[in-house]
Amino acid sequence: MADEAAQQLGTAILVELIHGLHQGEAAEDFFAQIARVNQLSLPGNEKASLIECVRMAMAIRNRLELQQQREKGLLAVIESAQDLSSHLDLIGLLRAIVARARNLLGAHVAWFSFYNPEADEMQAQVTDGAIFRDTATMTTKRHLGSSSIVFATKMPFTTTDYLSDQRFQHDPKLDAIFRNEGVAALVGVPLLLENEVVGLLFVADRYHRSHTALEVSILSTLATHAAVAINNAKTFDLTHKALQKGDVARAALEIHARNVQSASEAHQQLTAMLAQGASLSQLCDRLAQQLEGDILLLDEALQTICRGQVHEDGEASLAQFEPYGDRRSAIETAIHESRKTDRSVVAYKADGLVCRVVSVLGGSEMIGSILLFTRTEAREVSIRIFERSTSVIGIVLVSQERLEIHRNRDAAALLRGLLLSHQYEWASTRERADQFGLELAQPLSLLLVESDALKATYIARRLRTLPSLAGVVLDEMDECVAIVCRTPAAPEVVQTCARLLAGELGIDFRGVLSRPAAAPEKLSALYATLRRALFVARRLGARGILNQHELALYSVLLESQDRSSIDAFLQSALGPLLSHDMRKNADLAETLLCYFDANRNGRLVARRMGIHVNTVRQRLATIENLLGHLGNPTRALELHMALRLWALSRPEPRDAG
Repeated sequence: MADEAAQQLGTAILVELIHGLHQGEAAEDFFAQIARVNQLSLPGNEKASLIECVRMAMAIRNRLELQQQREKGLLAVIESAQDLSSHLDLIGLLRAIVARARNLLGAHVAWFSFYNPEADEMQAQVTDGAIFRDTATMTTKRHLGSSSIVFATKMPFTTTDYLSDQRFQHDPKLDAIFRNEGVAALVGVPLLLENEVVGLLFVADRYHRSHTALEVSILSTLATHAAVAINNAKTFDLTHKALQKGDVARAALEIHARNVQSASEAHQQLTAMLAQGASLSQLCDRLAQQLEGDILLLDEALQTICRGQVHEDGEASLAQFEPYGDRRSAIETAIHESRKTDRSVVAYKADGLVCRVVSVLGGSEMIGSILLFTRTEAREVSIRIFERSTSVIGIVLVSQERLEIHRNRDAAALLRGLLLSHQYEWASTRERADQFGLELAQPLSLLLVESDALKATYIARRLRTLPSLAGVVLDEMDECVAIVCRTPAAPEVVQTCARLLAGELGIDFRGVLSRPAAAPEKLSALYATLRRALFVARRLGARGILNQHELALYSVLLESQDRSSIDAFLQSALGPLLSHDMRKNADLAETLLCYFDANRNGRLVARRMGIHVNTVRQRLATIENLLGHLGNPTRALELHMALRLWALSRPEPRDAG
C-alpha cells in the first residue's frame, strides 16, 4: 500500500509539473518539487527517473523564460524602430528608449550621456529611475570612469560592482553620485555615428548583478536606434535651417524687389518733375515727402541753397542744425566719405534726429550735397531713393551753373577785354563797359583773389550775388577771381570780399589790390604784375588782401623761390631774433620793423607802438646783442627786407588798409 501511495504521489507531481509549466511558475516551485520527490519511498530507479523529469521541466521552464526575454527584447526593438518613423521629437524618443531599456532589464536606473567635444566630457541628458537630482545632471571627463573604456574600445562594458572595479580611473565626483544613488552593477553601450562615439546608454542596478549577452545585445540595438534618431534629428535640423534660410532669402529678395520698384517710381516722379521745369525748391519738397524727413540742399561751400520739409517743426529743426554751426565738422567728414564711397553716410545722431548726407557730383567734381533729417534710421528703400535723387538734383545744379555762365558771358568778355586787351578790339570793350556802367575815363583798380579751399568759379558766383558789388565787373580768370572797379570803391570791395570769405564762408584766402590805373590800357600790365605778386603771396603763405606795393619788390626777387628757400632766408637773417620772441613772448621783431619803417626815429617808433622811448632803446640794445650792429647799410637792408617778408608771411590775416 505504501508503494502504491508513493507511485500515486509521483504521478501527481508529474501532473503538477505540467500545470506549473503551463502557468509559468517560478523556479522556486520546481525546486520544491525536487524536495518532495526526495522524500518519497520509491525504488531507486523510479525516484531517479522522477527527479530527472522535474529537472527536465525546470530546463523547459528556463528555455521558456529565455524565449520570453527574447520576445520582450524584440518587442522593445520593434517599438523603438516604430518610434523612429513616427513624429516624436528627439528628446521624447530618447526618453522612450531609456524607459524601455530599464524595464526590459528590470533595472533601477537608466540614462543617456552625450559627448561634448568642446568640454571633452560626458553629460547626462536623459534619465529614468534616478532618485537624486545630481544623477540627472552628472558629468565626467571622457578619460574617467567606465566611459573611457567604451570610448577606447567602442564596445559594451559591464561590471557587477562599479565602485570596486579597478579596470578604469575613477572620477571622485561621479563615484560620490553613484554612492548616493546606490549603484552597484552597471552596463554601458556606445552610440556610434560614422564609427565615432557620440554618446553612451547606461543601465544600472542597486545590487550586484551579472548581465547576459542577450541583455547587452538588446541594449546595443537600442543604442543604435538612439544613434539613428540623433542622426535623423541632425539631418532634419540642417534641412529645416536650409528651408528657413531659403524662406528668409526669398523674403529678402521680395523686399529688395519692392524697394527697387519703389525707388524707381520715386526717381521717375522726380525725373517727371524735372522734365516739367520744376524748381529746386519743388524737387526738395517732393523728396522730403518721399523720404518722410526734412531736406537741406547745400552748395560746395556748405551754404544752404534750398530746403524741403515734411514735419510741422521742420523749419525749427533745419534752423537748429545749420551746416555751418556746431555740426559742420561732422557734416564735412560725412560728405568726404560719401564722395569716396558714392553712397550716403550718417553724419550724426543728436536730439532725436538722424542726419544722413550724400554728395552731389557734376561730372567728376562735387557741386553740392543733400542733408536728410529723420526721426529714426532711414529704411533701405528710403536710402535708395535718397541716393538716386542726386542725379536729378545734380542735373538742375549743373544747368543753373551753365545758365549763369551764359548770363555772365558779357561780363567775362568785358573783363578779358580789359585785362587781355591785345586779344580784343577796344571799341567793343568800351561798348561793354558802358553797358555795365563802368566809366573807363576814371581811375580803375584791379583786385585778384584766390583760396585753396574753394574754386574761383564758386567764389565769383557768390560775389555776384552781393548787392554791394553791383557796380563792379568780376569773373574767374586763370583759377583766381579778377575784379575791376572804380578806385574810390576799392576799399569797400576789399571789405566785402573779406566779409564773405573769412566771415560767412570761414575759409582762408589771399589777394592783391593794384595801385590805381589812370587809363584802362594800363590794366593789362597791372594784371600781369598782380599775377606774379599773387604767386609770391602764395609762396609766402600770406593771408588776407595785400596792396601791390607791399609785394612789388618781392615779386621780382622771390618769384623763382619756393617756400623752403624763403624760410631758409628768414632763418638766416632773423633766426636769433624770432627764437627770442617765441621763447620770451616778446615783440623785438615788430619793434625792429617799425624802427626801419620809421626811418630809425626812436620817438616815432614809441608813438606808433604805444610804448616809452626808453623801452624802444632797451629793445634796440637787445636786438643788437642778438643780430649785431644795425648801422651797416647792407646788413640793415637785408634785415629790413627779411622783416617785411616775415610780416607778410605771419599767420594772422592782414588787412589791406
